[in-house]
Amino acid sequence: MSPAASPVLRLDELSVSYSVRGRAMPVLTKVSLEVGRGEAYGLVGESGSGKSTVALALQRVLPPSGRISGGRALIEGQDVTSLDRAALRRMRAKTVAMVFQDPGRALNPSLTIGRQMAEVFAILGSSAREAAERSEAMLARVRISSPARVMGAYPHQLSGGMQQRMVIAMALAKSPSLLILDEPTTGLDATIEAEVLDLVDDLRREFGASILFISHNLGAIAGLCDRVGVLYAGRLVEEGPARALFAEPRHSYTEGLLRCLPRAGMRKGVAPLDAIPGFPPAPGSIKQGCVFAPRCGLSDERCRTIDPPFAVVGEGRASRCHYPDRVADLPRATPAPALAVPARDDAAVPVLALEPLSKTYDTGGAKVHALRDVSLTLMPGETLGLVGESGSGKSTLAHALLGLLAPDPGSRILLDGKALPPEVRSRSADEIKAVQIVFQNPDSALNRSQSVRRLVGRAVKRLAGLSGAAREAQVRRLLDAVRLTERQLPARPRQLSGGMKQRVAVARAFAGSPRLVVCDEPTSALDVSVQSAILNLLAELQAERQVSYLLISHDLGVVRYLSDKIAVLYLGRLMEVGRATDVLDGPHHPYTEALLSAAPSVSGERGTRIRLEGQVPSGLNPPTGCVFHTRCPRRIGPICDTEEPPLAADDAGHAIRCHLPREQLGRALATAPVAEPA
Repeated sequence: MSPAASPVLRLDELSVSYSVRGRAMPVLTKVSLEVGRGEAYGLVGESGSGKSTVALALQRVLPPSGRISGGRALIEGQDVTSLDRAALRRMRAKTVAMVFQDPGRALNPSLTIGRQMAEVFAILGSSAREAAERSEAMLARVRISSPARVMGAYPHQLSGGMQQRMVIAMALAKSPSLLILDEPTTGLDATIEAEVLDLVDDLRREFGASILFISHNLGAIAGLCDRVGVLYAGRLVEEGPARALFAEPRHSYTEGLLRCLPRAGMRKGVAPLDAIPGFPPAPGSIKQGCVFAPRCGLSDERCRTIDPPFAVVGEGRASRCHYPDRVADLPRATPAPALAVPARDDAAVPVLALEPLSKTYDTGGAKVHALRDVSLTLMPGETLGLVGESGSGKSTLAHALLGLLAPDPGSRILLDGKALPPEVRSRSADEIKAVQIVFQNPDSALNRSQSVRRLVGRAVKRLAGLSGAAREAQVRRLLDAVRLTERQLPARPRQLSGGMKQRVAVARAFAGSPRLVVCDEPTSALDVSVQSAILNLLAELQAERQVSYLLISHDLGVVRYLSDKIAVLYLGRLMEVGRATDVLDGPHHPYTEALLSAAPSVSGERGTRIRLEGQVPSGLNPPTGCVFHTRCPRRIGPICDTEEPPLAADDAGHAIRCHLPREQLGRALATAPVAEPA
């Protein structure tokens, strides 16, 4: 931004409070920041830090109990806090647009895509014909293939990535000055996330829009944003250029967030992830000193009594810390030694064996092969990471293991060497308690009307057959195992943080001493600080109880940290499987390589990302030959179109399904020309 250019967004000591039982509770306190024209500004921090409150305050859509209690919010020079209703409507219609976390909730399920797009242009004054033409052109600009066909589709007929592109198209249709993105990539696969962020970056430059990007995904923030602000307990504690801030933080809270991330080379059994101790404070509970002092390993009496100023600490850098030069000396919050991981016993009976697993759906007479001949084994105390884009068959495989759907005849699921009945209603009590699940969203998985004692106690009674004093004792043992205390026993889910709720879900899954736990995106909805604590907990419980995990996740950092083996699914086929180190280090299947190249990094440096053209093909009409050939950047000729390659393993059991010779696979040779095999 040039010195003469006025910022598109300027917050001048903005304060927001909520009324709780007649008392005003401060949620934002004197937040000041600027977003220049065409600039992308990232806002990060744990849940409750005030990120989403900033977005709501900018549009004056705070809940009834909330109000702007001080300061100003200026968009294109207009003070949002002083606009009348007519001016506020004009600002919302033309100047500011917002993209929410869940595109499914932002779209009307009863209206076609074309109808919803056309409404935006109609509001801006276009005729019906012009609105339809502009809608189709806008869908093409956000890289939706066959936009004329998509115009007639309903939201449920689109993938999550296409839905998010649709919402972005609607937001940009009015050429806004400010685009607010509130967790726009949470829940998206790595490839789709990378495509959406690339799309936003390209359109930002094309439309000249400024972006306020709110996210707990530090890698996504680093890849898209020019500058970053770090919020904690409603205060802006650090600000600076994205690359410099993540490379050398000048506030201990930012340093703590970065230490929570699983990095390359970090694996369970080597060292636990660091975690920020304690929990964010209740709004307004800290009356003096630094708001982060109760959780900071560097705090002293000065920090606890004197509120540090927001001071310049370098070019374009500012920090609200008394000791910005000592941040690198922050002691580890999790100094525990590496876990004692038992040696693998190759002679042991696998906890899980699929021999092989297939699932075919009949949709109006058409056959959809959701899974086809998937063979896997999982040993005691092992974690198998299952990765792949939406529609690859990950959830179908998990549901089959749990007995929620029956696989095709001839498929076998073996638990400790014994065949499991295909449906849960045919399984014994011991077989049911042996296979449990931890869901992605604990809010949906826990009955909000029941206390923690009741939630875990019911699972103990049903799965372990305990009652009375024995059940109560087991409930307390489980809470202790997941690092919760007796104080949480009478609490209901709404009274717990996201991390605490997920700990309750883990305790419930372990109520019957399971042999296999399916972890379905167990940390994707959590802040990085809570994520590290949950990953450490899962690793500790596994080492202690020798339970096996099937980990389903699109976060490759999580998969890398927790997994012993990795399996890669695409359109129901197993494309690659092997030890985690072999799969991650390569050589890789071209699809695996594309997934790895799409993973965001907090360094902000964009490596050579392998773009996959088009969408995952429909299971109703899968490609012939190799199912990946329609999107494969390394297709070598007609053999890929006509012949399905075998799943060939090396001496270490690392198997890859590809026509390319193994010596020609791998990142270093990704762009090298190859000859078609004879």
